[in-house]
Amino acid sequence: MISNGTSASPTGTPLAALRRVTRSRPPLPLGERCEMCATTITDGHPHVVNLDSRALLCTCRACYLLFTDERAHLHYRAVPDRYLSFNEFTLDTGAWDELQIPVGLAFLFRNSVQDRTIAFYPSPAGATESELPLTAWDRIVHANPGLAELRPDVEALLLRRADSPTVSCHLVPIDACYELVGRLRLLWRGFDGGQQAHEAISEFFAMVDSRSRPAPVPIAP
Repeated sequence: MISNGTSASPTGTPLAALRRVTRSRPPLPLGERCEMCATTITDGHPHVVNLDSRALLCTCRACYLLFTDERAHLHYRAVPDRYLSFNEFTLDTGAWDELQIPVGLAFLFRNSVQDRTIAFYPSPAGATESELPLTAWDRIVHANPGLAELRPDVEALLLRRADSPTVSCHLVPIDACYELVGRLRLLWRGFDGGQQAHEAISEFFAMVDSRSRPAPVPIAP
């Protein structure tokens, strides 16, 4: 190797080149990012569920579509965006008491990993989880066969018993339920939640009603 007698300029080193690339690279856009590929996502982005931890992941549309096949045995499952109302749903006071839910609001979903139905309801300590008595829930499903529409892990049945014994029932995305739980945790005051929590519940159900379509009627065997 022949030297010209001068030392190499530091600007010609690989490290210097990397610094120049880094300085010239445009800054990453601000905003929330897909938890799978780090692409920037906007408000209203879809979610997928980690079936083992039950955690929700915020995703871009492309990553979300990878997990929409319900027949595939995957670690994640895409949360659908459908809302259904069960106008013929029946649940008397005795059946409600059998579910051991002490308040008039709960959402129920099927955990496929644990193979059981779980209920969440608001309380002064935050969202409380309760494993439903299996026989009581089986009787409710038998009396309301349309509930078989529920997709495990990603959809929930939202039950509300207001001032009357009548219980309303909607099928909603599981992420909508967690959103409601998060709001109530911030607003809940006292034993029954207080005025702000009740207003938030009413607003939430108004949204659910506006998005819901009637659940399909099961075909008798």
